[in-house]
Amino acid sequence: MATGELALVSSLFIVVVFLLLGAVAREASALTRHDFPEGFVFGAGSSAFQVEGAAAEDGRKPSIWDTFINQGYMPDGSNADVSADQYHHYKEDVKLMYDMGLDAYRFSIAWPRLIPDGRGEINPKGLEYYNNLIDELIMHGIQPHVTIYHFDLPQALQDEYGGILSPRFIEDYSAYAEVCFKNFGDRVKHWATFNQPNIEPIGGFDAGDRPPRRCSYPFGTNCTGGDSSTEPYIVAHHLLLAHASAVSIYRQKYQAIQGGQIGITLMVRWHEPYTDKTADAAAAIRMNEFHIGWFLHPLVHGDYPPVMRSRVGVRLPSITASDSEKIRGSFDFIGINHYYVIFVQSIDANEQKLRDYYIDAGVQGEDDTENIQCHSWSLGKVLNHLKLEYGNPPVMIHENGYSDSPDIFGKINYNDDFRSAFLQGYLEALYLSVRNGSNTRGYFVWSMFDMFEFLYGLPLAVWPVRRRLHRRGEDEVPQELGAMVLRLPPRRRAPAGEILRHTVITPEKFGGVQYRKMANAG
Repeated sequence: MATGELALVSSLFIVVVFLLLGAVAREASALTRHDFPEGFVFGAGSSAFQVEGAAAEDGRKPSIWDTFINQGYMPDGSNADVSADQYHHYKEDVKLMYDMGLDAYRFSIAWPRLIPDGRGEINPKGLEYYNNLIDELIMHGIQPHVTIYHFDLPQALQDEYGGILSPRFIEDYSAYAEVCFKNFGDRVKHWATFNQPNIEPIGGFDAGDRPPRRCSYPFGTNCTGGDSSTEPYIVAHHLLLAHASAVSIYRQKYQAIQGGQIGITLMVRWHEPYTDKTADAAAAIRMNEFHIGWFLHPLVHGDYPPVMRSRVGVRLPSITASDSEKIRGSFDFIGINHYYVIFVQSIDANEQKLRDYYIDAGVQGEDDTENIQCHSWSLGKVLNHLKLEYGNPPVMIHENGYSDSPDIFGKINYNDDFRSAFLQGYLEALYLSVRNGSNTRGYFVWSMFDMFEFLYGLPLAVWPVRRRLHRRGEDEVPQELGAMVLRLPPRRRAPAGEILRHTVITPEKFGGVQYRKMANAG
């Protein structure tokens, strides 16, 4: 999530139950690492803006998210100035990852920390920090999986030419990506160019509820400018071209020498019909094309999906023959972030005088919490869809997890059986998909730490963040969770077949739950 979809603020218990590991209850038996293919990667993730803190230290300059927050748009009034403070405590954090048995840690580089003005001089303090973090991970046997851009565009580029809305973004992003390859690629072997480029155009340029807050009535309100009918498609086009440019640079100049892989990470929700009506079934298929195919279709086939071409028309940018050649096949893997399924209904777009992305898709239900549900089978459907429609590409599940409620500020229940059941269901679906031929090669829990959440701020404090968010020096580990952590064996890997019995629960079969209920479950 890194949009922080549905307030997916983690608890350490997410990772403890699964990654510590080797164990997930499965009816009468149990899954272990050894049920997955050799080399399958288990990890956890974060993003720079959400976890680093040190917002104004050592040369870092503001991103568009800093500006958004400072203008008062966070519902809880919080900011990410400190957050989980990984900038100052990365060694402790890596030690925790090591003790938990992670294969890999997914994190992002902060463009405003590495190149504060968006182009030009490299910040030596930023370079030092990321070199130190990467070296610390490798020293502990943990693979660094690096996202180059995770929403935090330097504010300087937004001010200068409108950021991603301008084609000038492509050149500046490409130069920034090359700085990353050149300085970190000798140790980083797993790169993702963008996190959720199929989401940023909607939040920032259609609904306008995320930076840079561009939209047009009636699809968004109180925006400083924008056009919800055209700008989301323009922004997505620039992100797609920037991705292809960065991949081209990596493959031509660095990949053969450094031996790494490069891909892109998409939000991949699954869409199902709300009723058994033929129109709703068609709407679900159409929405999957608009949502998943928006990027995957050009990445695999070289152009946008035909249904988008026909319904969006001239507002959808053209992909030239030369650009198509660069875009097609510009990935070594596809990263997916998956949390839930949405049940959608069809609407007649021809009856709408004003159009945006969802009107173009001809669906409703995306914003209705009653239609947003968590069912583990949805992951299986996603992976099968990728296998059948897009040639079964190598897949890394970069985010999957379960949140605490963003509106509970009181006592937190650390007897976290529901979260365990949630993960068990999704891991079972993953296991079955791999058995059925899915080319999935890794699974990352979101997230490694409690941290600033893009939509909800800092609503909860669960160990270790309870003593880290603004109060890192205080010893506030809850007794129940602390005891659970302390009795886990401090070793790198669980022996083959060993089940850590104290982390395994066998709840009633987990079949799914509406998100509203899930979010308030504990």
